[in-house]
Amino acid sequence: MEIKSKVFSNNQPIPSKYTCDGENINPELEFLNIPENTQSLILIMDDPDAPSGNFTHWVMSDISPRIKKIEENSVPQGVAQGLNGAGRNNYTGPCPPSGTHRYYFKLYALDNKIFLTMEMGKAEVEKAMEGHIIDKAELIGLYQRH
Repeated sequence: MEIKSKVFSNNQPIPSKYTCDGENINPELEFLNIPENTQSLILIMDDPDAPSGNFTHWVMSDISPRIKKIEENSVPQGVAQGLNGAGRNNYTGPCPPSGTHRYYFKLYALDNKIFLTMEMGKAEVEKAMEGHIIDKAELIGLYQRH
C-alpha cells in the first residue's frame, strides 16, 4: 500500500499553499495498492515535532477502499472527520512555531469500519483500529516557516 502526493515527495517540503502561511487547504493525496480485503481506510496527519508533543492536524475515517484520491481542498462524500488538535473537524495545515517540522500522513487499511463521531480524536480512532489494521503506509512532508 502507498500514499503519495503530486505536490510534494516523501521527506520533502510541503508547499506553503497547504499551510497557515498560504491557503491552509489539504493537498491532493493518492492511495495506491490498497489490499483487496480492505473494508475502510483511515487517514491521520500529525506532527511529532510540535512543542506540546504530537499535534494532530487531520483525522479522516470511513474512507471507502474504492476512493483512490483525495482532491485538493476537499473531503470525499461519506467520509467522517474527527477532531484535530485545534478541536475542529477539518484539516489544519502545518504552522510550526520554529524550525523544520515533520508532518506524517498515515494511511491505514482496516478489515472493518469505524463509525467516527465528530467528538472522536486521534486517540479514540487509534484505539478503535487496534486489531483491525491490514496494512499501513505513510508520507512525510516537511515545513519550516520563513
